[in-house]
This record gives sequence, C-alpha cells and structure tokens, in this order.
Amino acid sequence: MSRIRQPPLVTGISPNEGVPWTKVTIRGENLGTGPTDLIGLSICGHNCLLTAEWMSASKIVCRVGPAKNDKGEIIVTTKSGGQGTSTVSFKILKNEKIDLDQPSAVWVEEMDCSTIRMNRKKGISPLSISPSDPLGIKPEKGKVTQKELESLFPNMSGDFTNESFSATWYLIENHSAASFDQLKMAANNLRKQASKKNEGSLSYVKGGLSTFFEAQDALAAIHQKLEVDGTEKVEGSMTRKLENVLNRASVSADTLFQEVLGRKDKADSTRNALNVLQRFKFLFNLPLNIERNIQKGDYDVVINDYEKAKSLFGNTEVHVFKKVYAEVETRIDALRKLLLDKLLQTPSTLVDQKRYIRYLSDLHAPGDPAWQCIVAQHKWILKLMQNCKDTYVTEHKGPGVLLSPMMDLENDIRSSSISRLSQTTSVKRGGSFQSPRDEAFRFKGPQQVMFVENLTDVVISQLPNFWKLWISYVNGSLFSETGEKYGQVEKSKKNARQKQNDFKQMIQEVMHSLVKLIRGALLPFSLSQLEQKQYGGWELKSELSGQWLTYVIHTVRSSYEALAALEIPNDLLQVIQDLILDLRIRCLMVTLQQTTEDVKSLAEKEDWIVDNEGITSMPSKFEQCVFQTLQSLKEPLECKTGEVNIFQQERAQDQVSELCIGIMKVFVNCMEQLSSRPDGDIDTSRVSVDLTSPDLSYGIHEDIGPTLEKRLLIIVSNCQYLEKHTFINLVEHFEKQGFPGSEKISRVSIESIRDLDQRLFETYIELKADPIVGSLEPGIYAGYFDWKDCAPPTGVRNYLKEALVNIIAVHAEVFAVSKELVLRVISRIVEAVAEEMSRLMQCVSSFSKNGALQARLEICALKDAIASYLSSESIHSFKQALEALPQLQSGTDKKLLEELLNKFKSSMHLQLTCFQAPTIYPVKT
Repeated sequence: MSRIRQPPLVTGISPNEGVPWTKVTIRGENLGTGPTDLIGLSICGHNCLLTAEWMSASKIVCRVGPAKNDKGEIIVTTKSGGQGTSTVSFKILKNEKIDLDQPSAVWVEEMDCSTIRMNRKKGISPLSISPSDPLGIKPEKGKVTQKELESLFPNMSGDFTNESFSATWYLIENHSAASFDQLKMAANNLRKQASKKNEGSLSYVKGGLSTFFEAQDALAAIHQKLEVDGTEKVEGSMTRKLENVLNRASVSADTLFQEVLGRKDKADSTRNALNVLQRFKFLFNLPLNIERNIQKGDYDVVINDYEKAKSLFGNTEVHVFKKVYAEVETRIDALRKLLLDKLLQTPSTLVDQKRYIRYLSDLHAPGDPAWQCIVAQHKWILKLMQNCKDTYVTEHKGPGVLLSPMMDLENDIRSSSISRLSQTTSVKRGGSFQSPRDEAFRFKGPQQVMFVENLTDVVISQLPNFWKLWISYVNGSLFSETGEKYGQVEKSKKNARQKQNDFKQMIQEVMHSLVKLIRGALLPFSLSQLEQKQYGGWELKSELSGQWLTYVIHTVRSSYEALAALEIPNDLLQVIQDLILDLRIRCLMVTLQQTTEDVKSLAEKEDWIVDNEGITSMPSKFEQCVFQTLQSLKEPLECKTGEVNIFQQERAQDQVSELCIGIMKVFVNCMEQLSSRPDGDIDTSRVSVDLTSPDLSYGIHEDIGPTLEKRLLIIVSNCQYLEKHTFINLVEHFEKQGFPGSEKISRVSIESIRDLDQRLFETYIELKADPIVGSLEPGIYAGYFDWKDCAPPTGVRNYLKEALVNIIAVHAEVFAVSKELVLRVISRIVEAVAEEMSRLMQCVSSFSKNGALQARLEICALKDAIASYLSSESIHSFKQALEALPQLQSGTDKKLLEELLNKFKSSMHLQLTCFQAPTIYPVKT
C-alpha cells in the first residue's frame, strides 16, 4: 500500500496577470507524480485542466481561460494528494487592443485561441493548434442561424472549449448534413481517442520524435559554433554582435517614442493634478457646507454632496483625504441622529414623516427608520388616549358637571332633549352628526359624553395618518414614488411582510384601548376587575340618560364609518361593532327604565279636566311619553351596515319585553293610586270642571277637588279609553319598532287595565248603590206601613220617588263624565235595586188586596221608569218580585193600577225623561 502524498501547494505563477488565454507557468510542491495523476486545475474559478501540460512535480504549464472573477487563486488537484492550496493569486485583465504607446505586462500572442486543442493527453501537444474537427469528419456549416441556435439552446454554447458546451448545438452547426454512417464513424473516432487517455506523454513523445531529433541537432550545432567562435574570435563573437544589435535597437526605439511618450505622460500628469485639485477643494469645503446646509434645512443638498464625496473618497488610501472624509462622516452621523429625532418627535405630520424617512434612507441610516416611526406613532396614539381619560377622571373629580336643566329628566325637558337628538340630520363624521358643539354645549354636557367625543376625535385625527404611513411602508412609496430606488422599495416591501403581524397587533391594541376606555366610562360592568382599575375611574360620575347614550352611539358610529373608510380590515374593527351593540342595548334599557320613572311622575300632573270623550289628559300624556321614548330609540334601534338587530339578541328580548310590560303596569298602578288617594292629597289648584256641561249638577268650585266617587268614575272612564285606544296604539308602535313580545305586552296590559277597571267600577257601584238600596226598606215601612192592613192605593209612595231621584243623580253624575258609562253604571244600580225589591217582596208573609195592589203599582212603576236599563238579571229580579204578589182578579183593580201608573208617569215626566234612551246626547264644548 503506497504512502499518501502531501496536498499540492502552488507557490508561484508567471506571469501573475494577463488576458484570457495567456500562457502561464505554475510552480510549487507536490504538483503530481505524472500527467495521469493531475486530475484538476482551476485559475480564478475557471477549469484549465484541458489546456494543462504537466512538466514535473514542481511545474505545470497551461493557458488561462475566461473567468467570471477578475482575481483568484490557483488550485491544483491530484489523485495522490487531493485538492491543494495556493499562496499566490492571478489577475485576469480585460482583453483590450494594445496601441504603440500603451504598455503591457505580458506578451500577447497573435493567434485564435478558440481553435486550441483542449485535450492534454493527445499525440499533438496541448499547447499547439488543434485539428479542425474533433470528430474526424469534414465539417459542413448548416443553414440554421446563430440567433436560432441561441433561442433553441438558451445559456448553452456550440464551442466545445466552453463549460456550457452543447453537443446538439455543435452537430447542428457543423454537421447538420452528415449521414448516419458518418456520425457512426465519428463516434468510433471518439472512442479511439478515449482509449488512448492512459498513454500519457508517451504518445506525445512518439508523435513528435522527429521534431525532438531536429531540435537536438540544431542545439548541438549552435553550441559547437559558439565554442568555435568563442576560442578563435573573442572580440567579435556572435553573442557580442547580437548584444550590440539589440542595444542599437533599444536606443532607436527610445529616440522614436520618447517625445510621444513624454507628451502623454505630461498630459496625464496635468490632467491628474487638475482632477485632484478639484476633488481636494470639494472635499475640504464639504464639512463646513454640510453644517451650513443643515442649519438652513437644505437636507437634500447635504445628501447629494455626501453621495458625491462617498463615491470619490469612500475608498481612498490618501491619509489627508481619509482624515477629511472622516470629519464628513462625523457630520453625517450627527445629521442622521438629528433626522431620527425629528422623525420620532410627536406630534408630526405625515408629510414630514415621509420626508425624514427618505432622508434617512438616502443617508443609509442603520436599522429601519420607517418602522421606528410607526412604533413611535403607535405609542403616541395610545398615550394620547390614556391622557384624554386621565384628564377627565383626575381634573373633574366629583359627581360631574351636569347642569340640572340639561339632565332634568322631567317630561318636558326630556322631551325637548329627545326631540333635539332625534331630529338631528345624520351625516358622516366631520360633517356627520352636526351636534351642538359650541362652548355652552361642552360645558353643559356630561363628562363621559365629552370624554367619548374627545377620545374618538383623537383616534380619528391620528389613526388615518398612522394607517397611511403603514400603507406607504408596504408599497415602498416612502422611499420612492416614481420607482427609481428599486432596491430600497423591495427591501421595504420585504420588511413590511415580516412585520405585518406586528402592525396588525398595533391596530388591535388601539382598537381595544378605544373600546375599553369607552366601556370604562359607560359600561364598566362589562369589564373585568383588573380592566376596571386600568380603564375605569368614573365611579363618582352620574350615569348617563338615554338621550346622551344616543348621542354617544352616534359619535361611535361616526368614528367607525371614518375608520372603515380607511379600508382597515373588518376583523380589526369588530370590537367597535361589539361596543356599538352593547351601547345600543344599554341605551334601550336605560331609556325604558327612565320612561318607567317618568310614567310614575304622571300622577302628579293629573288635572282632572274631562274632555268630550269622558277622559282626562292622563291617557294622552302617557301615550305621548311612550311615543317620545320610541322616537328617541329610533337611532339606537336602527341597524347600520354590519350591525345586528338588537331584538335578535337573546339577552335583550326577555328584558325588553318585561320593561315594556312594566311601563304599562306602572301606569295602571298610577291610575289606581289616583283613585285611592285621600281628598287632602289632591292638588286642588289644578282641578277644574267643564262649565258648559249640560248637567249642572257636575259643576264644582275651582277650589274643591273631585270627590272620591267622581275620581273613581273619571278613572274608570280613562281605563276604558286606555283599553280601547291607547294600549292598542302603543302596541302598534312597539310592533313597528320591532319590539319582541308585542302580543304578550298587549295581553298583560289589557288584563291589568281590565282588572283595575273592574275593581274601581265595583267600588263606585258599591258607593252609589248601597245608599239607594239601603233606603228602600225603611221607605217601604215608614209610618208603620203593613202590607196586610193598608188603605187603597192612591199613587206611588215617596220612597220610590226618592230612589228614582237618587238614580237620576247618579245618571247625571255619570253622564257629565262619560255618556258611554251611563248604561253600564245605571244598569248595575238598577240590578241592585231590583234585587232588593225582589228580596223585600219575597220576605212578606202575606198581602191584603190593597197591599198587593200597592206593591204591584210600585214595582211596575219602578220597572217602567228604568225600562231602558234593564238587564237579564234585573228583569229576573222584577219577575221574582211580581210572582211573590197575589194576582189581580178583578178588572177594576187592573184599571186602577193602570190609572195610577199613568198618573205617576205624568207627574214624574220631567224626571223620568233622563231614563229614556236618546239617540243623540248633548255635546259638551
């Protein structure tokens, strides 16, 4: 087993620079044991193995090929030692034409290097001219043009000396007309040449043996002649003559070209001196010019001068220039810091930010100034938002600065506030909700409302520029709006793609801060305890009313529209939509709860003035109050783009329905309280009567309030109107607004009002019927009257007339309030009277003839007088009473009964007229 040799080491190359295809001699150590041991040779990255000729273990001759690198190492690779190293390098010069007055470091051979044979192992020397064709057949140029070949074989070549050699290209170009037999012969020739690869230099020696012999003979003859010349003619030896000839040629050449070369050197020196002087003047004045232009703000001039100086003196080796250029760099570093400070300074405009970013980019500032600006702006916006909250929370400690006239929720004031908000024209932010923004409004408005308004103003004023700055950063327009700085633009786009998630988190943080700050002021219960500590602090402030929440909703909606117009993704704005939904629900609940309180206060505003329909202003005030509430809720209930219907939320449906029912029940309770309030609690200053009423018995003095019976009667009349009109209208309004559970609201409300109506009606009937019924029995038995022993009847007795007059009084009282209640009230009183008469008749053990006739007269007189108000119950009672009496047997008794009845009707005609059923009632004015 043979010992492994050391890796090849190249220690020298001659020449060390030259144009492509320059012949070089490589010297070194362990360069191989023979031609077959040499398996790799590269100079400046180009494979030169095909032109290499191994001379010895310390010497190799080859030609340098065209390389991409203009300077590089010489790497030798052998089978025995592997890949080697190099301590020297070779520089490839541009292959330019050499004129007479231009020096050259190498000798340029006048030969076509493209025809050099590349195989170092052939019989002919690899450094000699190669045969015309490697296939051994006659080449024939085809008709395919060079451009067509280049399009068919991109990045390939038909030159077999090129690394990107394409055999197909070569065959099309040189042997397109060759037959198949010729190509087979060419393949055999290639195989034969390949079989000789191991013969090495032996075949080279055999092939050029005669040439070596001739060279040996020539050298021997020259040597012999020189020896003879040197011994016989020392003074005139051949070498001496040759030296003299060369010296004379050198002198002649110097004389011929000295003037031309001198003028050229002088011109070059003058030109170089002038250029140096000009550059020297610019460079030495540059530090002072930079300082002056910075003070004037001419940053563009500074940047242009710096770029020029950098291109001229950036890589200078002159000590003086280095020193001055270092001073320039110091001034530029100070300018970079100044521009970065201005860029990160807040507040600043978008135009200034873009300008400073371009300056820093042109000055090649370290880091990413654009992203630093975005981060600074993000922190600035968050700081402004927090400062806005701290200003209102810390500087306005206390219950708030609401003026009582603005926040008085009495009906009149509240109605005007609602009207003002509901009738405001809706436009976009910046002209969208033209609210009263004068100084008076700002001082009168609640602190929470002012805070939300200022907070949204901060976001709307800052976020658009922040978003536009990011868009410019993404599309690269921060650095170039015309596309001339392609490299910086692409770098910006790449950085933006990497930081896209970071910027998204920034926008999310701003949106979440905005939403949580508003929630802390208006919806603190929707935050966790930790969030309440950070975003809250409004505990001492008064809770907002419905109309102010409506205003806040409009403000937040306008802010959302302004942000959506920036084309910010919807997922980033979803938190604002959620906030709007919660505010709308909160506004709805607060407004309904406040309406409940307003309805409770309506009892204090009852004036007891009865109109033509028999009702007071209470139903109208109630309906107006609820209607104004629904009007004020139009905007909160309206679904803008992207919003959801409040009533589709399960958490709101049941609560809204219960609140609406609660409003109805509260008003019913209010009516009940009015009916049961003691007379001393009535505000008599607000009580009046209809002086034009046809029934003067209703008239009362202005300083006396209505009696309990009249209050009951008025409220019963109101209850009927509420059931038939008001509640139905309100339920229709609820349905139009989309309120859930309208059927339940209607059912529960009507049940409540009917229950109250029935209880109050029964109370009134009890108060009116009991005295009349109670007076019957004493009246019948007045004067020790006995049915068994009484005189013949002469007419209806006074007790019955008194009972009828009392019924007439009730009729007048009811008619003065509501003609629609007359039938209902009188019918019930008649039922009570008929029932009592039936009981009294049935309690009599026996009647005499006169007694029976007297009883029948009075019962028939009563029945005929109130015939228009008989009900099935009263008819039954009268029937029972008559059945308890003995029947009239004689015609005389019947005739007497009829005469007495007619006499009664005639004498009581005026009184009994009210019991008739007129088709048209007198109209009160």
